[in-house]
Amino acid sequence: MCGFVGFTGLREQREAILHRMADRIIHRGPDMEGYHISGDDPRTAIALGFRRLSIIDLAAGKQPMYNEDGTVVCVFNGEIYNFMDLRTELQSKGHIFKTHCDTEVIIHGYEEYGTALAAKLRGMFAFVVWDTKTNEMYGARDIFGIKPFYYTQTDAGELLFGSEIKSLLEHPGFRREVNAEALRPYLTFQYSAMNETFFKGTYKLPPAHWFTYRDGKMQIERYWDVDFRHPTALSYEAAADEIDARVRESVAAHRISDVKLGAFLSGGVDSSYITACLMPDETFSVGFASPDGTHKFDETTEAGELSQKLGIKNYREMLTKEQCLDAFADIQYHMDEPQSNPSSVPLYFLCQLARQHVTVVLSGEGADEIYAGYEWYADTPLMQKYKHIPAPLRHLASDASQHLPYFKGHDFIIKGSGRPEDWFIGQAHVFEEKDAYDILKPKYRVGPTAREVAAPIYDRVKDLSELEKKQYLDLNLWLPGDILLKADKMSMAHSLELRVPYLDREVLREAQTYPDSYKLRGDTKAVLRTAANKTLPDAWANRTKKGFPVPIAKWLEDPAFSAKVRKSFTSDVAAEYFDQDKLVAMLADPKHERRKIWTAYTFLTWHEQFFEKFDA
Repeated sequence: MCGFVGFTGLREQREAILHRMADRIIHRGPDMEGYHISGDDPRTAIALGFRRLSIIDLAAGKQPMYNEDGTVVCVFNGEIYNFMDLRTELQSKGHIFKTHCDTEVIIHGYEEYGTALAAKLRGMFAFVVWDTKTNEMYGARDIFGIKPFYYTQTDAGELLFGSEIKSLLEHPGFRREVNAEALRPYLTFQYSAMNETFFKGTYKLPPAHWFTYRDGKMQIERYWDVDFRHPTALSYEAAADEIDARVRESVAAHRISDVKLGAFLSGGVDSSYITACLMPDETFSVGFASPDGTHKFDETTEAGELSQKLGIKNYREMLTKEQCLDAFADIQYHMDEPQSNPSSVPLYFLCQLARQHVTVVLSGEGADEIYAGYEWYADTPLMQKYKHIPAPLRHLASDASQHLPYFKGHDFIIKGSGRPEDWFIGQAHVFEEKDAYDILKPKYRVGPTAREVAAPIYDRVKDLSELEKKQYLDLNLWLPGDILLKADKMSMAHSLELRVPYLDREVLREAQTYPDSYKLRGDTKAVLRTAANKTLPDAWANRTKKGFPVPIAKWLEDPAFSAKVRKSFTSDVAAEYFDQDKLVAMLADPKHERRKIWTAYTFLTWHEQFFEKFDA
């Protein structure tokens, strides 16, 4: 796991600029650094910087890495799990390898396959290849968006790119301006949901896309998409057996490392199953103390019990309100864009705990999206009864309700239409679209609504079932925008490599064939639970999903923190973006408005880090 930076074009002091950019992300790679600078005119000039966290081939894995004659150079962040198979294939075609690093597979794979390379890679990755013979750049991002890739162009036409936005701010040509269109959808989604980031003119390369760049022009193409349209012929039990075999194989592929490895462990089925397949020496868990003794915000007991059953040492930490709030500004700095999912806070400390003992951890992200684990995927008993009404009648009722003032049952009728595109935007829904519009100053009401962001994604899967549409949306929005973004940024904040075995090309290739009835059968992600139950006790295989609960309501009841939030809401910065009377009014009932308060406060905290305190 590493980080890279780079830019095209000629600049005075470009070596010093490159070093500052790389130093800004030293947390991603404290073990080693490397640089490449070449070209003597704007069309051929390239500067590449790299920070390495050594995981595989510790001695020979230095980047930037070159082909035999030095005409192709690469910087790469991630892990390629099928690199040995690709290495053998490329050697049979005459390519000469100098190391045992997966990076070298990307270099020779580019020489052999060109832009088709990305589709051949099994792993988590973001990379850039520069070909000095053609003066062309090629890069790609993995199919899930596990590893980040950001880019922008300066007014002078230079392309800036890297693993984190904060590194780009060190370049004198970077345009540091808030993207006015980003704030409105963020207030609803709780994360940055568009390809254009919160920094105007700076973009994320979408997951499952490659790009080429030459003579100032960028071409971007999608190389993969999930396909639910080919159902399996396997029985339910056979599918569970297939999952068990595939998850075990994926865990084995993800455990390859030349450094010490452990696992995150909550009380849920996802991380418990990964842990039982991996059988590491150590697991790591965090929670929050509950004064009332309910353990509402603590799953460390269940994690400790399973670790004891498996004979694994479990490291646990109970977090305090003070340490969480003291670290919040640093968390938003590492996030690069405002991200108000409260679970980012305990994840930050979980990564900090793990890094004291290991360099690599396996985690359970992704199972909910590919096996349908979220509660919103399943209908309540009342909704099941309502859906016995013929679909055309439910559609008419939904269409009419959407044009009427709010009434009791309004949301139920819309959700009962069976068309998730009418209401479902993913697993988070903080501000209603109208409320987001009303609380913003006119200048910042220009962004798209949440449903407008989701619409083009839904348009690609008009023929799928209601469940599959929801999964498809979450795989394209929620998973890369929230779950994986915070996993990468919080782990890298502590120089920790986080791997996600469920989010594997081969795991999804099989999972996408399972019918709805295998995924929702008395419980969510039923077929995964059946597979996990072959290894895990019933209590862990069948435990209701709890998520990563965070006591933000309790925090907001604290007078000192409430005063800090009020000071932020009444600041001149807040006056630029928000209707301050509405902001302050939310504090009058923090229990009811806590997620809205937290989301607005998160944005203002992020703004302070990058526009008031950032020293470039």
